[in-house]
Amino acid sequence: MSTIAVSDRPATTWEIDPVHSQIEFQVSHLMLTKVRGRFEAAEGTVVLGPERDVTASTVEAVIQTASIRTGQPQRDEHLRSADFFDVERFPTLTFASRSVKRRDEGQLTVIGDLTIRGVTREVELAVTELGTAGDPWGGERIGFRATATIDRREYGLTWNQALETGGIAVGHEVKITLEIQAVRRDA
Repeated sequence: MSTIAVSDRPATTWEIDPVHSQIEFQVSHLMLTKVRGRFEAAEGTVVLGPERDVTASTVEAVIQTASIRTGQPQRDEHLRSADFFDVERFPTLTFASRSVKRRDEGQLTVIGDLTIRGVTREVELAVTELGTAGDPWGGERIGFRATATIDRREYGLTWNQALETGGIAVGHEVKITLEIQAVRRDA
């Protein structure tokens, strides 16, 4: 595996490999523990700028909201309902980058528009470059890890239940973790 380095290469396009990528989240439940979940169906592209100039790079992703899984079928159905993602009306959530900046070696900030339930808000992803590697089929792969925290209420995900002891059933902050592996498409 090698680190991503600036070279004399033209812009390259990488297609997200949904089988080898994870889109996960966690949110507080009953103000005690975290519930973790994931989306199992996603697609998208990463375009690395010429010379692998990250500031000229873009990221786009589409996630199927009905693919949400938390390990508990009844909760998953509730999350798919109009109380949360309303998958009948809003079958996808999307991300489109607006800018990419290098923070440190191997560390990026990606700022973009996250759209959930038809509401678009700016979100900042803290991204770690994981490098590139050849795969057994002669292709080239690239990896990234990204994190962000959003307030679900800003996207119309407002359902909650007050607890008799005080507090709420579902926390407002949602931590998002992405493990992205992408295959070079223009090779």
